[in-house]
Amino acid sequence: MLIPLGFTFLVPFLWLLSTSLKRNGQVFIVPVQWIPYDPQWNNFVEIFRLVPLAGIIRNTAIVSFLGTAGSVFSSLLVGYSLARLRWPGRSVVFVALLGTMMLPGVVTLIPLFVLYSRIGWLNTLYPLFVPSWFGGSFYIFLMRQYMMGLPIELDEAARIDGAASFRILWQVIGPLCGPVIAAVAIFSFLAHYNDFMGPLIFLSSEDKFTLPLGIYWIMGRWGTQWHLVMAASVVSTMPVLFLFTVAQRYFIRGVVLSGLAGR
Repeated sequence: MLIPLGFTFLVPFLWLLSTSLKRNGQVFIVPVQWIPYDPQWNNFVEIFRLVPLAGIIRNTAIVSFLGTAGSVFSSLLVGYSLARLRWPGRSVVFVALLGTMMLPGVVTLIPLFVLYSRIGWLNTLYPLFVPSWFGGSFYIFLMRQYMMGLPIELDEAARIDGAASFRILWQVIGPLCGPVIAAVAIFSFLAHYNDFMGPLIFLSSEDKFTLPLGIYWIMGRWGTQWHLVMAASVVSTMPVLFLFTVAQRYFIRGVVLSGLAGR
């Protein structure tokens, strides 16, 4: 039953790939020509020639990798503190953290815009990845839930041997958190890679655009040349497909063991 259902989800991507290899006049031919009789591989070269797509990809890579690194680092530290250390008010802080998950991002958009404008970060990439280094509630929740399932005897044995909290995290708990780190990394990478609202609000120069905003800009310039738009879309889709294919096993295991899938 899932195979035909999965195929229906695959159809739009197949149409995207097919359209990227057509001439502009062949895009809306009825019936749909799924396999172009004269594939235009030059469309992928043309899109790099007409727009600064290489620079857009570079900006996206910077934002995605630095944002992902910040999310993993901050959630690992805060999750360890909430799950393994005992300090006054820990439960209250965790409840407050869960409360921030219910706050829509659009609510904080105007205050963030005012803040970034005053510190001179508008039209830079900083607003797109620096906040990740200060923690994200969803990623911290995942990390904390996973660490809660690890035996506390690991910490006690390490402390008996003279290890401090940071050493326990980096040498004992951290290496055991591979699945949830992979899950957080994939979630964060996709969030930064697909972010459209942030670049739309904070960026104004074409040389600073990321892929979602860059493709929207390409559509604005050549809205009728759908074969070029689809070629750019295929280029932007490839890294995500590669990442999920490579890390799928760790991603699913991290989601299951962290309790997100229900325990």
